[in-house]
Amino acid sequence: MIQFNIYALDHTDKEGLSRRMAARPAHLEGVKQLRDNGNYVIGAALLDEAEKMIGSNMIVQFETELAFYDYLKTEPYVTGAVWANITVRKTRVAVIL
Repeated sequence: MIQFNIYALDHTDKEGLSRRMAARPAHLEGVKQLRDNGNYVIGAALLDEAEKMIGSNMIVQFETELAFYDYLKTEPYVTGAVWANITVRKTRVAVIL
């Protein structure tokens, strides 16, 4: 499996947080599907100093880059115009025994 780190900052317009909250249930359902399919590794909301959500950091894994990018195109935070600035890096999570 190829692991990918998605580091995404939200749009900063006045409606940005409300779009995030509207897309959040679908995003979390998608994360459950990723988990059930063995694609989810870990994820977290990024917070500002006031602890307001301003982005996301997720590590997911897929058999191919194409499968990853197919998923990313359907991610509710992408289709719902929540994430503005998305950085994707291949990642290798350390397995500590």
